[in-house]
Amino acid sequence: MKKEIKIALVAVVGLVVLFFGMNFLKGLKLFSSDSLYYMSFKELSGLGTSTPIYANGYRVGVVKDIDYDYTLEKDIMVEVGIDPDMRIPKGTTAEISSDLLGNLQVNLMFDRESKEILPEGGIIPGNTNSGMMGEVKNMVPTIQKMLPKLDSIMASLNTLMADPAIANSLHNVEGITSGLTTTTKELNALMAQLNRSVPSVMSKTSTVLDNATTLTDNLNTKLAAVDMAATMSKVNATLANVEALTNRMNSNQGTLGLMMNDPSLYNNLNATMLSADSLLVNLRQHPKRYVHFSIFGKKDK
Repeated sequence: MKKEIKIALVAVVGLVVLFFGMNFLKGLKLFSSDSLYYMSFKELSGLGTSTPIYANGYRVGVVKDIDYDYTLEKDIMVEVGIDPDMRIPKGTTAEISSDLLGNLQVNLMFDRESKEILPEGGIIPGNTNSGMMGEVKNMVPTIQKMLPKLDSIMASLNTLMADPAIANSLHNVEGITSGLTTTTKELNALMAQLNRSVPSVMSKTSTVLDNATTLTDNLNTKLAAVDMAATMSKVNATLANVEALTNRMNSNQGTLGLMMNDPSLYNNLNATMLSADSLLVNLRQHPKRYVHFSIFGKKDK
């Protein structure tokens, strides 16, 4: 009899330990004084009991129970236990989110501007944030529309790459690259030669500039040694003589003045030239009148 009682006690203790252990693994506290709230969702996205609830990245509660309306007339009500020290302002919302591994959690989105506190048992409206996977899911239709175009583009690229002209162009590019390499080497050699020649060129340039400076200094010295006053006096005297000569030529005095200004001299010279011209014409036409050459001494009239 005592043996049976011991077996029964061990079984009861095992069941109690199993019960507490399962609840502990689920994150439920049997003797906790958590504040009870309710969240309403249109879709749970796999949310279940023991799903953790976070506020600003810190765990503040857990999902205790889910009341699913099979008539689909009402929102799904989720009973949650929140740490009693947590004060939830009115206007707070709940958001179901998942990471890349598919682990779900509920995030409380506080209304920072609200001054009123949501009483225990209040309802927190909720929604679902699909996160990165949801964005990828939304992109799938667009990607599906792009696939035919991508296939067409790939086919065009294959056709283009199969064109022998592309291969010839690549060979030409290789030749051009080789030529550019050779040109670059020649330019480098030329630049090296110029770098070697620049110092001597600069030295010669410096010498030429020094000679020019010396020549300028000598010229300045010679100009300084010249008596500019005497030179200008001679120049003025020469200009005065030229002016006097010009005045005499413009006047009726002197031979040059008469020749340039007296019209009678021009007329006399013109008449003399006309007489000379007539004489030459007559001499050409009747040379015997002016040249007498006869053996018999008879004059031809």
